[in-house]
Amino acid sequence: MTNGIFKIPTPTNEPGNTYAPGTKERETLKAELKRQSEIVVDIPVIINGQNIKTDTVKQVVMPHAHQHVLANYSEAGEKELRDAIEAAMDAKEAWANMPWEHRAAIFLKAADLISGPYRDVMNAATMLGQSKTAIQAEIDSAQELIDFLRFGVEYANQVYAIQPASMKNVWNRTDYRPLDGFVLAISPFNFTAIGGNLPAAPAMMGNVVVWKPATTSLLANYYFMRILEEAGLPKGVINFVPSRGSQVSEIVLTDSRMAGFHFTGSTATFQTIWKNVGENIANYISYPRLVGETGGKDFVFAHESAQADKVVASIVRGAFEYQGQKCSAASRAYIPASLWEEVKAGLIEETAKLKVGDVRDFRNFMGAVIDQASFDSIKNYIEYAKASEEAEIIAGGTYDDSVGYFVQPTIIVTTNPNFKTMVEEIFGPVLTIYVYENDQLEETLTAVDTASMYALTGAIFAQDRQAILHLEERLSGAAGNFYINDKPTGAMINQQPFGGSRGSGTNDKAGSVLNMIRWTTPRVIKENFAPTTDITYPFMDEE
Repeated sequence: MTNGIFKIPTPTNEPGNTYAPGTKERETLKAELKRQSEIVVDIPVIINGQNIKTDTVKQVVMPHAHQHVLANYSEAGEKELRDAIEAAMDAKEAWANMPWEHRAAIFLKAADLISGPYRDVMNAATMLGQSKTAIQAEIDSAQELIDFLRFGVEYANQVYAIQPASMKNVWNRTDYRPLDGFVLAISPFNFTAIGGNLPAAPAMMGNVVVWKPATTSLLANYYFMRILEEAGLPKGVINFVPSRGSQVSEIVLTDSRMAGFHFTGSTATFQTIWKNVGENIANYISYPRLVGETGGKDFVFAHESAQADKVVASIVRGAFEYQGQKCSAASRAYIPASLWEEVKAGLIEETAKLKVGDVRDFRNFMGAVIDQASFDSIKNYIEYAKASEEAEIIAGGTYDDSVGYFVQPTIIVTTNPNFKTMVEEIFGPVLTIYVYENDQLEETLTAVDTASMYALTGAIFAQDRQAILHLEERLSGAAGNFYINDKPTGAMINQQPFGGSRGSGTNDKAGSVLNMIRWTTPRVIKENFAPTTDITYPFMDEE
């Protein structure tokens, strides 16, 4: 046993590589891309540290070359899901009782492994499996994932340090216990970092986890699981169960020991899960902690004092990086009539430069959308706009799924601020613009605030400080992450904790103390050094 109040290594945001021509990192990443492109990985279910193969085997393919199989994975069924719960519960006591600094060391080591020997592995798997370009993979499966782990340890330490005041002869303290059961983590396809953080954050706080990763991001998620094992994660603490969502809801979500749910995904799925939890509330040992980040209909609003070239650059990057598949991606924009012609010309010019294709070709700005269902949904929105008298497509509007699920960056201009593509989440490289008259500022701000059910990210552009103040106040409820003269994407751990409200989720701010404390059930302890022996009170004395 060791004694000490240990100082956590001071975290800093992980520096990023550029992958510019001639750099060593470009050379090694391309070599790893080649290696992973030439093999097919067998991905098992991992329960209690054991590799389990099931009778149901499915494939992971490259979205940009969908005939190319990257991996075959075993799908967990009812037995495996029940076994995962039991494995987690069996590991619970030892994990909760492990000294905090030893739990922390596992995740700090995992961060170092990703920063060093496994950086190319994680980035290549993210590029090939999720069709991210080199830079988009770098900021996700390297920088952000590493930051989640290192800063997660720091934030956990900050939680433990939140202690009550004590008086004479009394010592008060708070014990931040893990939740009364296991945590279910369901992660999305679009960020490897989120896939890692959803199970890791509760585990840092002493919880055990059943993790259902998205099957469309399975390759990178699998490598992350292996890295955790190499870093020393005990068996059963996190159980890796690729599976069907319906079966997870039926078996795992209804288990009486389900104490927490960590989720990123669609609004419809989160609402269904919330409803199911409510219907089963009397069956749970405790009230489950539900933490979710869901959809967004993220906006860019330009004031008449904005600089057109900066608006153009931020819209193009914000809307089309990673094919518009970021929860924070710009999906609607409001441009004043006085700036429109300049902004329009800039958008058409810059969008025409964007190359779309296989992410192994580093000249491409965009890859493919994630799968056939996504491609079909985006295509339908584009065709709807083409057929409408209220809309005009000024850039893109074409698509092709013969080789990969490719959609050209598309810009729609509408005369209706409540047009279908202005209010519904598309999750693809489609931006809709409404041009407002300069004297219709207040009415347009109302439209920004009320058109969508979401409130995730938003950006305003203005040079006039009074205008910035006004826009910030008028749109105070429209976004959980609000940007001034910047694109609405690119939140960084420890700088812009991420999350939205309204239909966008519980706003528990991933990558912050606010999120980490949700995975604890505090116990306050009062110790009295001078217990009384008198049962009476002074007011009872005779005068």
